[in-house]
Amino acid sequence: MTDAATPHPRHRAVPGAGAASSGVPTPVPSGPIAVLPDGDGAIEAAVRGAGGTVAPLDASTRGVVWTAASGTDRLGAVLDAHPGVRWVQLPWAGVDAFAPLLERHRGDGRVWTSAKGAYAQPVAEHALMLALALLRELPRRIGATAWDADERGRSLYGAEVVIIGAGGIAVELLRLLAPFGVRATVVRRRAEPVAGAHRTVPTARLVEALEHAEVVFVAAALTGASRGLIGAEELARMPNGAVLVNVARGGLVDAGALVDALRSGRLGGAGLDVTDPEPLPEGHPLWSEPGCIITPHVADTEAMTAPLFAERVRRNVAAFLGDGAFEGHIDLDAGY
Repeated sequence: MTDAATPHPRHRAVPGAGAASSGVPTPVPSGPIAVLPDGDGAIEAAVRGAGGTVAPLDASTRGVVWTAASGTDRLGAVLDAHPGVRWVQLPWAGVDAFAPLLERHRGDGRVWTSAKGAYAQPVAEHALMLALALLRELPRRIGATAWDADERGRSLYGAEVVIIGAGGIAVELLRLLAPFGVRATVVRRRAEPVAGAHRTVPTARLVEALEHAEVVFVAAALTGASRGLIGAEELARMPNGAVLVNVARGGLVDAGALVDALRSGRLGGAGLDVTDPEPLPEGHPLWSEPGCIITPHVADTEAMTAPLFAERVRRNVAAFLGDGAFEGHIDLDAGY
């Protein structure tokens, strides 16, 4: 994380559908907070700005803010050695890198929070950009060396859109898509309606939802249950020319099946900010697919995320001290 003492004025956190209704009780007792693994001036300032005490890790530590994107073993060792820690803040919206640790600590009474929803605005913006670029044939246009007025290109206005996931990215996407008058279907674990969506269906009806989709946005959490959610069957059920945008985790989409769908010409294009594997190695077939746009996991750059994470920490420190509910609470049973 980079230094950023105040929230970025251009972005705000976006809670997922239903998130505002689930408050989490403050752990007791509160106490000093350690910023690990190597400290971070901006995050320490956020802790202090919320009234918290930053101190080196010791027996009195009651909260840990983990600023590294990985380090499951190191964080696990910290928690094993310091059972008094009651709250752990993780740095990213996705917590799949910490899945084994979260599973091991289910039921130990600790509160775990992530940055889910904090980075929703820049990621949703990036997803919209990828969709528009694909619909308007930009991958092919950018590589052109001669004038070819072939009249190809489609509009997003009035399109049938499927959004997989109901977190902050999905909520923000619905807001961004509203001026285009799309018919949006949200696919989520539960069937409770999502505001702004034309309809909401459970994951069990994913294939049905895809049958008329012109644009599919993947914005779900990666868990053991959701890995490979979009495979050969799902891609085959999408209409000819449909486009797929993935800004969540690469493992949600079967890369081999995606290559096959692009090569067959049935899939109209793919916009990927995440891949499986990641980084995507040189020579991987997706690099040479003309209908595929790949950005290297930069939908939310560090310049965007650093102030947003600092604000998430500030708010959760306030909750830790008894002022309000935690944001980005991780459901250890669901895995995100």
